Amino acid sequence: MLNVLLIEDETLFAKSVLRRLEREGHRATIQDSIAGGRDALMNDLPDILLLDVRLPDGNGLDLLREIRSRDSSKDLPVVVVTAYGELEDAVAAMKLGATDYLKKPVDLDELILTLSKVMQQQQLSQKLDYSQVRETHGIEPVRMIGRSRVMQRLRHQLEHIAGLVDRSQQEHPVILISGETGTGKDVLARLYHDLGSWRDRPYVHVDCAALPSELIEAELFGFERGAFTNAHQAKPGLIEVAEDGTLFLDEVGELPLALQAKLLNVLERRQVRRLGSTREHSVNAHVVAATNRDLNKMVAEGRFRSDLYFRLNVLGLALPPLRDRKEDISLLAEHFVQAVSRRYGLQPPVFSDAASVLMENYHWPGNVRELQHVVERAVMLSQEGQILPEQLMLQSQPMQPASAQGEELGQLGSMTLEQVEKLLLEKALQRSGGNVSRAARELGLTRMAMRYRMEKYQL
Repeated sequence: MLNVLLIEDETLFAKSVLRRLEREGHRATIQDSIAGGRDALMNDLPDILLLDVRLPDGNGLDLLREIRSRDSSKDLPVVVVTAYGELEDAVAAMKLGATDYLKKPVDLDELILTLSKVMQQQQLSQKLDYSQVRETHGIEPVRMIGRSRVMQRLRHQLEHIAGLVDRSQQEHPVILISGETGTGKDVLARLYHDLGSWRDRPYVHVDCAALPSELIEAELFGFERGAFTNAHQAKPGLIEVAEDGTLFLDEVGELPLALQAKLLNVLERRQVRRLGSTREHSVNAHVVAATNRDLNKMVAEGRFRSDLYFRLNVLGLALPPLRDRKEDISLLAEHFVQAVSRRYGLQPPVFSDAASVLMENYHWPGNVRELQHVVERAVMLSQEGQILPEQLMLQSQPMQPASAQGEELGQLGSMTLEQVEKLLLEKALQRSGGNVSRAARELGLTRMAMRYRMEKYQL
């Protein structure tokens, strides 16, 4: 039901409008002068105002101008009613901020449709305003949380790179971030975006592993109308959308070989061509790629193009797993406690000493992402302001299923000594995220001995 205020001095017309509105289930009030209408607006702001231009004590457009100058009524939907042939009044009303206008004699069916349309537009506008506020205030600035030396070094490197890029007018360098799943590669990419002068430009996150194989080319490069079935209108690709901002290619190792060649062409020439088009568009985005795969090994196996790998790996940043920076665990855990508590309106609980020790000793195979989920669950289960070990639901060390252990032992029993050695090297490299020095220390080898064995087994 709408609350409608009608300011109209023609009694017969006003009563006809009143009856029709009431029949439609709305509530209406009539005033026959500007003074009466002004008093009514001060006492009770309606949902919509129907305003005649020619009134006994003045021009309705003056009242409209006054309405739009007040904060309390500047968004009030106003439909102006003008006499037949007075187009100048309608134009002036729209310039002053009228929502719509009707010409006399007014068709009552048209009036009801106009009111319905105006209110739908108002509701849509309110939704968009809410969405903008939520986008502006609902997302916290990205932060790199960690006191460990490696995390501090990574932040300094990003700041240095962003500063150099800001001063350069040349082509932007490509950054490749490597690390296990859940280590926060997306946080590093977003931080780089926020550190640069282009922070207000688009940030486009492309999850190469999540895009359907049959759609990935169209999503990345865009398409023209008629390029394929159901391509009813042209659409820019995600690479184009990132223009002057940051294009984050997450899990770039999952791209099919055919698309790797097209991506290399974009990075080399800074031009992109949509499907079904002969015209190229310039792209000037800052490109950041990330992977949890060993791209060097994939190149050796023919599953990743070597030329694309070298093009992506201009500036390589390795993000270590959480188990290799244990001094960051408590800091991250406290950050997640605060975030979850704010989200649910809770008083932030504290970790008991036993819970803190358990987190420090846990292996964290899922890295920071696993820690975030564990803390969120623990906060919601906590009582009396404290998080206990049982609320973390962690084993002292994550155990491999017995069936998996048996299969692995059976596999080792049928392998040669060289095959076992190669397997141990591969697993150590996986655990270290490709860090050769760390893998060598874990196996009790020197870096030179590790390199020798890697070359021997083509790792």
